[in-house]
Amino acid sequence: MAQNKMNDLQAFLAVAQQQSFTKAAAILRVTPSALSHTIRALEERLGVRLLTRTTRNVSLTEAGVRLSESITPLFEQINAELDALGELRDKPKGTIRLTCTDDQIQLHLRPMLANFLRDYPEIQLELYVDYGFTNLVEERFDAGIRLGESISKDMIALRIGPDWRLVVVGSPDYFANHSTPSTPDELTEHACINIRHRVAGPIYAWEFEKDQRSFTVKAEGPLVFNSIMHVLNAALDGIGLAYVPEPLVAPYLADGRLKMILTDWSPYFQGYHLYYPNRRQASPAFMAFVDAIRYRENKQVTAL
Repeated sequence: MAQNKMNDLQAFLAVAQQQSFTKAAAILRVTPSALSHTIRALEERLGVRLLTRTTRNVSLTEAGVRLSESITPLFEQINAELDALGELRDKPKGTIRLTCTDDQIQLHLRPMLANFLRDYPEIQLELYVDYGFTNLVEERFDAGIRLGESISKDMIALRIGPDWRLVVVGSPDYFANHSTPSTPDELTEHACINIRHRVAGPIYAWEFEKDQRSFTVKAEGPLVFNSIMHVLNAALDGIGLAYVPEPLVAPYLADGRLKMILTDWSPYFQGYHLYYPNRRQASPAFMAFVDAIRYRENKQVTAL
């Protein structure tokens, strides 16, 4: 009887998460009609309606929301404990979902991916590029990457790279036709390539610091992206000046395709960190990933 109750609750969670009997039935490998019968029987036993059904949509009632919020963490803990049994396997196995930005992939993930996936062929990584502040728990991510200073204290934070700074760069073609700014204030006279991290958020104001004085400059220009890689490419194409992570542009500075200016005004930021919820038990696959990506001072991080 207890097993049947567990199965019914898992069926309810599948429908609640998918908001569709058809999609949930496919995941559970049952027919939609059988799943509908299971949910109806669960509602009859509990004496409350959990789902509101229409011809097109399925939504949670107030009771359904309460039940979902109360039992979801319990099932997640059960799944985590079951995954932990993978320690008995020769190789860790499972899927790791990570939210990050494309420059973080380029600088910290791409250099280690080939070796990691070769060493752990039964681990699958899902990398989602997102410049917003994603809620790991709500979006069901295993971890994310952020600057250390922006991680909340209820998360475990692991440094994956050294401190770095944003630097102003431009191409030789751009500087051949424009003067070189000597102070950040002069950037307002130049075509600057900007980034907006979220659709509803503001354009990022360029941050500077000198003589213990911090300030920002609202640089303006013809292009705004939500990806730092496209900002970098626009600078390489000579469209304008860009404010980008120094490690990301290091190869282009070395070969002369970009020139760095105003370096005395560029402050350093606390390096990128992997962050994840403080769980009682992490899976062997996730711990293998953590060990592979952790920052070691003698390991150089370079852009590819």
